[in-house]
Amino acid sequence: MTYHPKSEFMQVMIERGFLADCTDYQGLDDALIAGVVPGYIGFDATAKSLHVGSLIQIMMLRWLQKTGHKPITLMGGGTTKVGDPSFRADERPLLTEDQINDNISGIKQVFAKYIQYGDGETDALMLNNAEWLDGLNYLEFLRDIGRHFSVNRMLSFESVKSRLDREQSLSFLEFNYMILQAYDFLELNRRYGCLVQFGGSDQWGNIVNGIDLTRRVIDHQIFGLTSPLLTTSDGKKMGKSADGAVWLNADMRSPYEFWQFWRNTTDADVGRFLKLYTELPVEECERLGALEGQEINDAKIILANEVTTLCHGAEAAAAAEATAREVFEKGGVGADLPTLSLTKEDIGDGISVVQLIVKSGLAKTGKEAKRLIAENGAKLDDEPLTEVKIFDAAALASPIKLSAGKKRHALVQLAD
Repeated sequence: MTYHPKSEFMQVMIERGFLADCTDYQGLDDALIAGVVPGYIGFDATAKSLHVGSLIQIMMLRWLQKTGHKPITLMGGGTTKVGDPSFRADERPLLTEDQINDNISGIKQVFAKYIQYGDGETDALMLNNAEWLDGLNYLEFLRDIGRHFSVNRMLSFESVKSRLDREQSLSFLEFNYMILQAYDFLELNRRYGCLVQFGGSDQWGNIVNGIDLTRRVIDHQIFGLTSPLLTTSDGKKMGKSADGAVWLNADMRSPYEFWQFWRNTTDADVGRFLKLYTELPVEECERLGALEGQEINDAKIILANEVTTLCHGAEAAAAAEATAREVFEKGGVGADLPTLSLTKEDIGDGISVVQLIVKSGLAKTGKEAKRLIAENGAKLDDEPLTEVKIFDAAALASPIKLSAGKKRHALVQLAD
């Protein structure tokens, strides 16, 4: 990157590692210097929460607002009905209107933690593309918008080409997705003066389509800026962990488990993640990321505390750290651990430790739980669990601690 931007936002994007590509560095930089720039990211409502994989985009919007500009969070109430085919092997399952609206209400909870909404010049807007997509007249849309798209060009985009090269079916429904996303950008520019779309680098083709369509229809100049698609240093997709997606909503992933995910960051990723996911000064991120031995573990605790504070609040971060110290350093039972509460009816004549391991989320199946025990990976109250035990209600009168490996723990207790 040889470009030296003048605007604070572009400086932050480059210094902290957010920038993969931009359609016009100079043009966007000039716009950011000239006045308040509205910029958007679209989020399809495919689940009730976003996960850590979306956090890089959320942080981009946060920095946009912090540097004096206007974030727009666009909920895909319309586009979710189609489903983004980008780099997927198969078609997304179609959701009902109620499922989509339910997911949107869950996703909205995340954004208020990172950006401020309101009526001020730099206050964020929360929009839903169903507002303009649901009422489209098909023939009018084909005549006014569809004529600007070349099928030859659409087939050349990597997101589509990779699917066709593998001879995997691409439905006509999915093929429309890039046209609808391009139309979103046109409408956001027309209605709200939106000048820039952000997204992961896999969205480059869709973003360029929107810029091209807006130029053709209303002759406005707009911009696109993409972030790198993040993988951890060991090649895993960002946002996934041993036990599934790392969700941002507390009801889908407890603040303690969220904190623990960041605490378990690989040494090589600490500096990079501090720059992307916290607001610590760049120099401090680099200093912490260069530490070794026990000191890098202290840096991981700082990373976990900073990211958890942004997502769940300072109290949740402090409670998670206290629980981790209790569990790991003192061998105790932390009050903030994920907890499975069972009634006497749940236990019946007895419940096996295999069932408890599965019910507490430490293993997905009974087979996996049995393998964990057989390979000495399971512990009961910090002692190796070498046999399949059966518990009755009396045995669970006091909470027990189950562990899978060194890093994943859960409490099991009798419900009050």
